[in-house]
Amino acid sequence: MNAVLPVSVVIPTRNEARNLPGCLRCLSRFAEVVVVDSGSTDETAAIAKHMGARLIPFAWNGRYPKKRNHILINERLAAPWVLFLDADEQIPETFCDELARTLPGSDRAGYWINYTNHFMGRELKHGVPQRKLALIRVGRGLFERIEEDGWSTLDMEIHEHPVLDGPTGEIAARIDHRDFRGLDRFFTRHIDYARWEARRHEVLHNQGLGSAAHLTKRQRFKYANLDRWWYPFFYFAVAYFLKRGLLDGRAGFDYALYKLWYFNAIRGLIDEQRRAPHEG
Repeated sequence: MNAVLPVSVVIPTRNEARNLPGCLRCLSRFAEVVVVDSGSTDETAAIAKHMGARLIPFAWNGRYPKKRNHILINERLAAPWVLFLDADEQIPETFCDELARTLPGSDRAGYWINYTNHFMGRELKHGVPQRKLALIRVGRGLFERIEEDGWSTLDMEIHEHPVLDGPTGEIAARIDHRDFRGLDRFFTRHIDYARWEARRHEVLHNQGLGSAAHLTKRQRFKYANLDRWWYPFFYFAVAYFLKRGLLDGRAGFDYALYKLWYFNAIRGLIDEQRRAPHEG
């Protein structure tokens, strides 16, 4: 019999009734499962309760903290580690086995997690790899604090980066990420992300990139160049050619192309923000 993993899994949700059951069914080995729900109007809350998760309602007032930091600051978690998981992500046994080997005796403040992406019904085996610092030792840090002053409607730390006190490691086993629920939702979600990234870019540049020492080399490169005309095409070339996204067929091409559109939208929003004071 497998021992219980010393990890609290926290799943932020809003109208995730379609994805949540598959996510929850994979979590029997964890110390606890917490669903933090932003006023879902579907069966999300009922599913969470029925499947044994602890349900925490969350209503964001537009100020700090947002959803993930709210949990880290205000909730007593049952385990010394917290894994932030999206409802469209599913954890395989190989991931649990690696946690069981890695976490006992670990001196790390957090771990980077790797993901297997799916798009348009196909697993993307190539392209730019997705990874997040999503496994955090409780009490060793929070997601970066960004004062948004009402310019964002995103109630969860989507692009904010964890700032941890101590070294980090990496879990090699991948989480299965099925992040595709139709192009309409894909574009709507990424328009919101583009608005946020454009504002975040300007805040960082006003403060100076040196003020964000916690950013990785890859993140620092992105924020240094998001406003450059060539950056969307650079990302496409890296994802499609250098990282061999072309081997994923049409799904790989479309995903790289839509990312080109996304980064070009961010650049356009940045330009618009910079023109606005002079046009007023």
